[in-house]
Amino acid sequence: MATYLASIYGTEKDKVNCSFYFKIGACRHGDRCSRKHVKPNFSQTILLPNVYHNPSHDANNNMTREEIQEHFDDFYEDFFVELAKYGEIEEMKICDNIGDHLVGNIYARYMYEEDAGNAVESLNNRFYAGRPLWAELSPVTDFREACCRQYETAECTRGGFCNFMHLKEVDRNLKKELYASQRNYQREKRREERHRDRSHSTAAPETMAPPPPPLP
Repeated sequence: MATYLASIYGTEKDKVNCSFYFKIGACRHGDRCSRKHVKPNFSQTILLPNVYHNPSHDANNNMTREEIQEHFDDFYEDFFVELAKYGEIEEMKICDNIGDHLVGNIYARYMYEEDAGNAVESLNNRFYAGRPLWAELSPVTDFREACCRQYETAECTRGGFCNFMHLKEVDRNLKKELYASQRNYQREKRREERHRDRSHSTAAPETMAPPPPPLP
């Protein structure tokens, strides 16, 4: 029985735990969901919900497609640089859905769980565009499972209200540049740490003071 329960955990066959929350880290039913949303105590992935606001979703928007893309690229770069301060980012994704549970969500998967935990702790004391940020650890481990495959082929019929991620794509060259800069920074950081460790190991050992003379 235990083996069977483990095999269906987080799937649609699981009648206890919410499969959407397990895959996407969000559920349209929220706290009213009839299934459990098990929040992880440790994870490489963090979620900042409802942060990005796509101007094209505004009825009064007058920006061109190029201007909207430039606006998003600037936003992506700002957050990537900020989140990378806490550790090496393996992937960062931003949702373009319009459903309340996914709109503007930022997901970042770090190489190390410790870095993700530090990011969550720090970001919950930060503000963006005059609004407090809310960060949490997310159960999402595989973005391929979380993304809408029909959207990727322009065949999704649910539009922005789809319950799977519709990701907004950043400019390819900018993305390459950001990840390359991060690799160079991490490489230099590791080199400095090794140099510091070697300096400590080759430093002259401290000499102990001679023992006091025996009492008469």
